[in-house]
Amino acid sequence: MVEFSLPKNSKPTKGQHHAAPAGAKNTKRFDVYRYDPDSGANPRIDSYDVDMDTCGPMVLDALLKIKDEMDQTLALRRSCREGICGSCSMNIDGGNTLACLKPIEDCKGAVKVYPLPHMPVVKDLVPDLTHVYAQYASIEPWMKADTPPPASGERLQSPEERAKLDGLWECILCFCCTTSCPSYWWNGDRYLGPAILLQAARWINDSRDEATGERLDQLEDPFKLYRCHTIMNCTNTCPKGLNPAKAIADIKIKMVERAG
Repeated sequence: MVEFSLPKNSKPTKGQHHAAPAGAKNTKRFDVYRYDPDSGANPRIDSYDVDMDTCGPMVLDALLKIKDEMDQTLALRRSCREGICGSCSMNIDGGNTLACLKPIEDCKGAVKVYPLPHMPVVKDLVPDLTHVYAQYASIEPWMKADTPPPASGERLQSPEERAKLDGLWECILCFCCTTSCPSYWWNGDRYLGPAILLQAARWINDSRDEATGERLDQLEDPFKLYRCHTIMNCTNTCPKGLNPAKAIADIKIKMVERAG
């Protein structure tokens, strides 16, 4: 039997319990991952009893209430609160999603809140995104065209050409898909992962871009693209309802078409 051991200081311990205010009758428990790498201590799971009569409906509302009223040491990212920026991506109730879009009522029992899995943690619910953003920069996510723009300055597309970008441009780089992908867990140093490959497909499919061959050349690699095994976790977890697995498959089809 194969045996695996966790890295040092990685196993969470039981943390502090924070009770709801006196008189609160409608409470919900939130078990939140807490970790400070500078302390040298193991992660811990702190529990908070939140008064739901004075809390908004989403998990992010509860986390902000915890930080504002119960424990100001809690660290998390958030910005738009509208499912647009992707800042509040985390693992909630066992699945990767956006805290601002996750209704508390969908969580049965205690709400378990962890950072995105298989990523270094800066503190608490804040993952280190340095590596994934470096991977994003590696695909050169901007338009490349040697042909001068028309006199109007605008490169036009037909409705049919524009439609090819639907399901791609909506990605907000929350990395819920990438961090749910087992292939990325084991090969994240070389495999680009679903989010970055979907972004690559966005430019490969843009009729105004003139570097399609160059972009495909950059992805022609045993690891960058072909570590995808169509597990579909990425598509199942995307909070925007996108299909990264299909985008990756489309890139593979283009590889075959140009080879033929």
